Amino acid sequence: MASRETAFVEITPEVLLKAYACGIFPMAENADDPALYWIEPDNRGIIPLETFHIPSRLARTVRSDRFQIETNRDFEGVLDGCADSQPGRTRTWINARIRVLYQKLYGIGHCHSIEAYENGELVGGLYGVCLGRAFFGESMFHTARDASKVALVHLVARLRAGGFTLLDTQFVTDHLRTFGAVEVSRRQYHKLLEAALVGEASFAALRQPMTGAEALRQAQAPAA
Repeated sequence: MASRETAFVEITPEVLLKAYACGIFPMAENADDPALYWIEPDNRGIIPLETFHIPSRLARTVRSDRFQIETNRDFEGVLDGCADSQPGRTRTWINARIRVLYQKLYGIGHCHSIEAYENGELVGGLYGVCLGRAFFGESMFHTARDASKVALVHLVARLRAGGFTLLDTQFVTDHLRTFGAVEVSRRQYHKLLEAALVGEASFAALRQPMTGAEALRQAQAPAA
């Protein structure tokens, strides 16, 4: 379900956080469209943190420390990467208003990025919104094979260590299914969201940077 703005009403970071708390998130039709759509899917994508799956080939890449993984080092760079076209994705939903909104959320500590570097160059990453014990994944990108996947493993390690209970992926793709992503009904999602909004979690619970072996242990640690 989507509703389109008919007027350019100012959307503040506070309004955006309230929307997330209600299970709604914004998207644009494309980068050139100044309007926003408010989206609330009938079926929501999530990755259950307790059953996060790491394919064996990817685990070897994570353990090799081929990529240096950082947190919140270059949020703007991650936004740029997510907004760029990629093979299989010629259009992007990140317009100028989206960029400003998430930059403001980052400025007040409710948005975070995970970046993958190779030889000092940013080659992949992801960003999302934190609220309570929920993390709402927004977008990811890569210019080197597996870079965004490794960033996702490090993200899950941080979420599990920090006490998060919900990883929202908005939708489920074949790519995300390999990590254990599933669809839940809107009603079920709202129950999970309501529980996740109670209490606080810490995105900074793990030291930075951590090795791939450490990330793997934490991302797949038995539930407490």
